[in-house]
Amino acid sequence: MLTVAVLISGAGSNLRALLEAASDPAFPARIVVVGADREASGLAHAEEFGIPSFVVPWRGGDQRAEWGDELLAQLDVWQPDLVVLSGLMRLLPPAVVAAWSPRLVNTHPAYLPEFPGAHGVRDALAAGVTETGASVIVVDDGVDSGPILAQERVSVLPGDDEHSLHERIKPVERHLLIDVVRRIAIGELDLDLAAASTP
Repeated sequence: MLTVAVLISGAGSNLRALLEAASDPAFPARIVVVGADREASGLAHAEEFGIPSFVVPWRGGDQRAEWGDELLAQLDVWQPDLVVLSGLMRLLPPAVVAAWSPRLVNTHPAYLPEFPGAHGVRDALAAGVTETGASVIVVDDGVDSGPILAQERVSVLPGDDEHSLHERIKPVERHLLIDVVRRIAIGELDLDLAAASTP
């Protein structure tokens, strides 16, 4: 059984989808802990499903490394097989990436390498494209630059704004994330091979 830690910053819609999937006895992974960089509303999902949680308040600037060390200490307590970033709106310090990658995955609301960064949906609209997408990647030291594990296209419709487009991307992100976690758990997706095959 694959054990998973999920890190969030906000409402945790992807987290909830994973919790619901993992509550099925046939699903080959279990969430063992949920962490956040602030008192995020999504922690309520963990409480509802009886999953332990922790908060390591974000410390920017010259305290970013110390924040990363505290995060590592929390993860070490739980020793998950996989860490999922589910709307964690922070770039992880290099020490965290070094310790966990490639067992560290993230979702992104764009068809990478198109529109990386914090405003993927807004940037797609600004570029005037007719389609964007969602991706699940291995986290590396770059910004949304790690090996791509799964992705799917989403059409940009006439009249879309950032909210409406993002609302259509979110279910695709959830479906991709759940499937990636399932494939890792059953050995169908090898994260070491995925990382090694990317230049």
